[in-house]
Order: sequence, then structure tokens, then C-alpha cells
Amino acid sequence: MDLILTKPIVFIDIETTGLKITTDRIIEISILKVLPNGSKIVKRKLINPQIPIPEAVSKIHGLTDSMVKDAPTFKDVANELKQFIDSADIGGYNSNKFDIPVLIEEFLRADLTFDLNDRKLLDVQKIYHLMEPRTLSAAYQFYCQKTLENAHSSEADIQATFEVFEAQITKYPQIGNKIEDVLNFIGEDKIIDLAKRMVFENDIEVFNFGKHKGKPVLTVLKQEPQYYDWIMKGDFPRNTKEKLKEIFYRNVSLNK
Repeated sequence: MDLILTKPIVFIDIETTGLKITTDRIIEISILKVLPNGSKIVKRKLINPQIPIPEAVSKIHGLTDSMVKDAPTFKDVANELKQFIDSADIGGYNSNKFDIPVLIEEFLRADLTFDLNDRKLLDVQKIYHLMEPRTLSAAYQFYCQKTLENAHSSEADIQATFEVFEAQITKYPQIGNKIEDVLNFIGEDKIIDLAKRMVFENDIEVFNFGKHKGKPVLTVLKQEPQYYDWIMKGDFPRNTKEKLKEIFYRNVSLNK
């Protein structure tokens, strides 16, 4: 079935210095513009973000500080990009949650208003998740070619989960058949507290919520000791409080 358009649509993908919409910057943007007559135009720009690109992020997309040091800033190309996108609907993959919000932040930093009124926002990921559900029942059907009877019965679910895992290591031999190998392949989550009120950023424990989001836990505890008491007395999971206590007393012992 051919796509029918009544107005242009642009598909946008960006690479950034990180995942924080408010503070991270675009370092590469690619835009595919599809016109109602079916013709396509591609525009790609490398951008100097004017802030360092973390090494861990460079390893993901391959872009380094040296590669973008001579590139224009976003403000330098903002008008050109805005004119290219103007009057078009916008599409992308996970674009509603990330690419578009980051792009709008960049336009606002460049003192340009980017109006989303009268634009359709097409997130292709939503189609994927809707048509290919990511439930245990769907995984069981996909990997084991079986219908999961008694779904949401804990015993049936756990048996199905193990069968799916066995089928995965058979289907994808590259992930290995040892737990350590599988985790090395998919990436092992570095967890502080299970509620993710605190997370690691470049191996530093930082708060992941509230007014101190993104700030190192130890720095906040030193500058605002009452924040520790507020969390410990507040409606937070016990696991979060235990992990915060560990960080707090570890710091106390290091400073003795």
C-alpha cells in the first residue's frame, strides 16, 4: 500500500551529547523530507554542541569533540532547519519522547519559536509496539510458537519466561549461553535503588528526581544536609532509603 500525503512530512533523527532534554545538545541531525508527489530530500548537519561529548556517549554514536569542533552551532543553522521543516508534519522513531522535545529546546535556545500547532506527529515506534506487543504472551508465541494458557498465573508465566529465554539463546547464538555472556551482550543495568531515585552517570551516583535531579548525591548531602532527612522521613521506598543511607555513611567513614 502506497503512502498518501496531503502535505510534506519530515522524518527526524538526532544524535546528542546525552539523554537530558533540558541540558543536552544536538551534535548531528538528519532530516528526510517526503513530498506529496513522493519525492524525497535529505538534509544532514553536524553541530558543534558547545559542550563536551562524554566518552561513553561517543562510543554509542561514534561522534567525538574533534569531529564537531569546526561544525556550526545550532544557532548558526537554526533558521535553515526551521525553514526546511516548516509547514510539514513530523515523524521519527521514539521522536515524540525525545527527538522533537530536544529539537524544540534547541530552537528556543536559538530564540526561535517552533510551533507544533496544525502539525501531525507520527512516532513510528508506537506503530511497532501496537502491532507487535511486548507482552510475555506475545514473546511466548514469537519464540516458542505456543499460546500461553493461564496468562498471569505466576506459575504459568514463570515457566513461559524460562522457555522464552531458552528459545532466545538458541535463536541468537551471538548472545552466548552463559548468564555472564548474555548480560555482557545486552548490557547489565547498574542499579543503585530499584525505584531509580538515584542513578549512575559516568560512575557517579546522582539524584534522578526533584530539584536536585542530575546532581551528585554526595554534593547535595554536603551542601544541603536536611535533604537527607527529608528523604529518610518521606514517602520513599525502603530500598531507596537504605541505599541513600549506605552512600551517606560511606562518605562519613571516608572523611574520618
